[in-house]
Amino acid sequence: MKKDLITILAFIIVAVAMTNCKKNNIDEPSQEEPYQQKIFLNEKAKAIVNADNTFGIKLFKNLVENSNEEENIIISPLSVSIALGMTYNGANGETKEAMENTLELQGLSVEEINESYKTLIDELTSVDPKVTMNIPNSIWYRNTFDVLQDFININQNYFYAKVSPLNFNDPASIGIINNWVAESTNQKIPEIIDGIDPSTVMFLINAVYFNGTWVYEFDEQYTEPETFYLSNGTTKQVEMMQQEATLSYATNDLFEAVDMYYGSGNFSMVIFLPKENYTPNDIVEQMNNEKWTNWMNSFSEKNIQLSLPKFKLEYEKRLNDALISLGMGIAFGPFSADFSKINPNYQLFISFVKHKTFIDVNEEGTEAAAVTIVGMEYTSVGDTPYIFTVNKPFLFAIKERDTQAIIFLGKVMEPEYDD
Repeated sequence: MKKDLITILAFIIVAVAMTNCKKNNIDEPSQEEPYQQKIFLNEKAKAIVNADNTFGIKLFKNLVENSNEEENIIISPLSVSIALGMTYNGANGETKEAMENTLELQGLSVEEINESYKTLIDELTSVDPKVTMNIPNSIWYRNTFDVLQDFININQNYFYAKVSPLNFNDPASIGIINNWVAESTNQKIPEIIDGIDPSTVMFLINAVYFNGTWVYEFDEQYTEPETFYLSNGTTKQVEMMQQEATLSYATNDLFEAVDMYYGSGNFSMVIFLPKENYTPNDIVEQMNNEKWTNWMNSFSEKNIQLSLPKFKLEYEKRLNDALISLGMGIAFGPFSADFSKINPNYQLFISFVKHKTFIDVNEEGTEAAAVTIVGMEYTSVGDTPYIFTVNKPFLFAIKERDTQAIIFLGKVMEPEYDD
């Protein structure tokens, strides 16, 4: 194995018509039938899943191609898609079209897109009572900034977004937003912002929290240190979990893979292990939505002695460059973006898209979280007021207009006022 396989672990995908695994060694398997509840999506909702997967794979490939080969990369395509999906409801004209193309939403109406996201959120968060799957959303906007009611209503109704005005000039606003993120991710991602730019008028945030127990847990007594071979030729000792089981297994010239279920079997984790002379990057290079579907349909049962390292990782990335390269550049342009469906009186644009993830894979199961935040700023045009808040030490001068003579000149470090 040439490179850390962790790099390309698929991030908590919906299980795709595969058979359940049967554990053979330590405990007798439960006779409980998996898939007690299934998700039946209409054609439009299926199109959203297809769009999210296609976009997610393209985004993941872009990040892999533009990162250090040794870097661990973990993203939640669902989180990024939903955050940008909320933002999309404020886009108009060429900006709207660019976002549709980047998010692979062509051919769907705005109403169909929103209805499908709502369906997907409803189904994913309710399908398996044994798995915790939460997808909260929120929108925070500057309390002096007007937001069109239609934009608020759409995101409340379809994305269940909490919409709140905040005094962005108050430092406490940072804590309020970060507390929402921490609570939404079970404290796994404690913060997403460390400051608020004076030109920022809105944050659109999605969080995804997943906590699933393996259908058949690993026994901790079989976990022991083993050698892990790094791509640079060196080795390290890792805590390796062990299990003998009948697993869903697939193989081709590029990789071999196993599929491991959580809860009632609706969610699973796929592990891709590159074949000799291949690396995870080689798999990513071949990956697209069509091949992904073919790969997922190629699994069958096989008795496996599985050794899987425990791992706990965090990842953080600003997605501006990746999204621009995927065709969404106009949305980041201070003078080109059109988000008039949020507020037509301001020249709004996306200033940043930031993504943070966390994952903990151990003997019991997997806990994972992701947050995507979209920051919106405005460019001052026409009579749009510029926000100027004197909330720190300042200088002042009193002068005469014609002679420009300075009458008083001062510095105020701590304003005081007594009657």
